[in-house]
Amino acid sequence: MTTYPSIDELKAQARRLRQAMAERGDDMSHSAALELIAKQHGQRDWNTLSALAAKPNDGPDAPFDVGSAVRGRYLNKPFTGKVLAMSAKSGGLYKITIHFDEPVDVVEFESFSAFRQRINAQVDADGISPRRTSNGIPHLVLDL
Repeated sequence: MTTYPSIDELKAQARRLRQAMAERGDDMSHSAALELIAKQHGQRDWNTLSALAAKPNDGPDAPFDVGSAVRGRYLNKPFTGKVLAMSAKSGGLYKITIHFDEPVDVVEFESFSAFRQRINAQVDADGISPRRTSNGIPHLVLDL
């Protein structure tokens, strides 16, 4: 995840640029300086950079991503699999789709089975689902 300086710091960079250019005899407008600062940070214009800088940069990246091989427990059954899709949600949660290498029987009864090979779930940055079974075990726990 790319982090950007605060908008106040970016504007201060533009002021310093204007001052340095003025000392060389090349006057420029504040908006032109802001556009150059945006280019310096790899963005097409000031509006794009300021929107990115306004986003909170305090959230850590998840230790898993699309294509990652994962292992853990789903409904307290061990699995290995691959992350097929992932998106960030509010509250530090991630929506994740996992395809298990081998189907997992999610039923506890001896006389009945229900196999799952692809699941959708929510997990936090530690890979633990906030949803729990009736006995308090998280639905999904990734070994990170």
